[in-house]
Amino acid sequence: MTRPRFNPQRGLHSRMLRAQQRGLTMFGLLFWAMLIGFGAYLLVRILPTINEYSTILRTVDVIAKSQPSTVGEARQAFDRQKDLEYAISSVSGKDLDITKENEKVVISFAYDKAIPVYGPVYILIKYSGSSR
Repeated sequence: MTRPRFNPQRGLHSRMLRAQQRGLTMFGLLFWAMLIGFGAYLLVRILPTINEYSTILRTVDVIAKSQPSTVGEARQAFDRQKDLEYAISSVSGKDLDITKENEKVVISFAYDKAIPVYGPVYILIKYSGSSR
């Protein structure tokens, strides 16, 4: 029986292939899956508040462009729109700050939104905006 010859290049080649191999361990995969999952969870919790803020901002812009003659009229218009929009729950007409600058009605608002993450952990987002 003949023995195969020793090839020093073959041993070096297999070591080089092993050195070039890249991969992800099970723990690495679990870590990244948990990190991406937690980020997606936070995104799902935060997106409705961003939607509410943009809806309030659009509503305030529409009311300011209609140039209401009194403060009470502007507040009533906002409350009517709030009754139609399902997304607005954090601000009401009485929370609006209504002023007049350069013969133009400016409506501004500010509110805080605490988003529960888990147990006693919350994310606090402070929203504020005004009509253009």
